[in-house]
Amino acid sequence: MGVSMGGLLAPRAASFEKRLAACIANDGVYDFSAPQLANVPPGYREKFKRRLRAARDEEIDNMLARVVGSSPTARWAFTHGMYAMGVRTPRGYMAASLDYTLEGGIAEAIICPTLVCDAEDDLFFAGQPQMLFDHLTCPKALLRFAATEGAGAHCQVSASRLAFARIYDWLDGIVRH
Repeated sequence: MGVSMGGLLAPRAASFEKRLAACIANDGVYDFSAPQLANVPPGYREKFKRRLRAARDEEIDNMLARVVGSSPTARWAFTHGMYAMGVRTPRGYMAASLDYTLEGGIAEAIICPTLVCDAEDDLFFAGQPQMLFDHLTCPKALLRFAATEGAGAHCQVSASRLAFARIYDWLDGIVRH
């Protein structure tokens, strides 16, 4: 089971490790960098990715500094991401995140039953669980969590008891079959 970024890492591990009985992606992530690049015009994304990986790019560094300075959520996401990726700058974090994807047949290589969790109001990875689910070719289930039940936030924070109950119910069904 992988939670948050683990929602990409657990399926990635499952794609290469064939001895697993099941995989849980909570919340599921297909392409870690996609939400970060969503506001970059599609025709400019490849150039933007090259600029993220460049040794220096003051223009992007300054733009990201403004983003980080304008929102506590962005500040937390970038600070946490820089720590998790072992990099020193927001641009370094975004560049590192480009490598975290299940594209290229990685998701399709999973053979164990896989549960993908999807929080209705996930502010970090909206749409990613469905993308992962759509690429899976193994036995799979998509478990949606709603804001009305208090479980709509990223990885069902504030409703972990409900989330674990439903996840364990799914696991019980896998073990019994």
